[in-house]
Amino acid sequence: MMEQAKVSAEGSVMQSDSLGQGAADAHSSQTASPTKEPASTPRLAARLHSERLIQRYLWFILGVCINSFGVAFITKAALGTSPISSIPYVLDLAFPPTFGETTFAMNLVYIVLQIVLLRRDFKPIQLFQIVVNLLFSALIDVSMAFLTWLEPATLPAQLASLTLGCVILAFGVSVEVAPNVITVPGEGIVRAIASVTKRPFGSVKMLFDTTLVIIACALSFVFFGYLNGLGAGTIISAFAVGRLCNLFNRHVPLLARIARLTRGTTGAPEEAL
Repeated sequence: MMEQAKVSAEGSVMQSDSLGQGAADAHSSQTASPTKEPASTPRLAARLHSERLIQRYLWFILGVCINSFGVAFITKAALGTSPISSIPYVLDLAFPPTFGETTFAMNLVYIVLQIVLLRRDFKPIQLFQIVVNLLFSALIDVSMAFLTWLEPATLPAQLASLTLGCVILAFGVSVEVAPNVITVPGEGIVRAIASVTKRPFGSVKMLFDTTLVIIACALSFVFFGYLNGLGAGTIISAFAVGRLCNLFNRHVPLLARIARLTRGTTGAPEEAL
């Protein structure tokens, strides 16, 4: 019996040693082969970023198209052009260049003002506003040609056209600004002023448009001796478009979804590059 007990004890020791060695081998294997992060994760993040960026620029281009169409629609209402285009329109009436060409020249001034206001905060990518300026100015001429059929003859028809034009323009501005990429210079200068003064975009837009109207009125009297190209519609849209922008930004879910495209998976803002 003593021999059997000895053999049993030796077997238990050997089994314990075997289990210990197995545990050590398992631990060594885990240490030698740590869990690796899937190699596809960085590629997936890059792809998602690219997709969001493409969507942002597509929304931006759509906003520019709507914006230019709204400007033309208000102008064709025959009650005075929109405030953002009041100075170019008066210059168009006074000189040979087209409405789109005078708009392009005025927008170059806005780009320079942005650089002066923002200084180091002016991002180099915003120089592409020059390209956007070409697109926006060309689309104004295209929209004016497309709307040759729009000739409201009565005051109610003119007011209806003006109202619809203000809604179109305000929505276009909101869609254009929401992706936070490049803006047309007329809106870019408003964003720059809003950034420096810490004021809401819509409120700054209203004040800025009013200032443009005052300057356009002065130019109209200088060139023609009376108001030409401006009217009640200009004043109405000066106060309406900014308020409509605020209204759209608060109550249109689409704009919030567009704005969320500017956030990465971690919630941090993504550059428009």
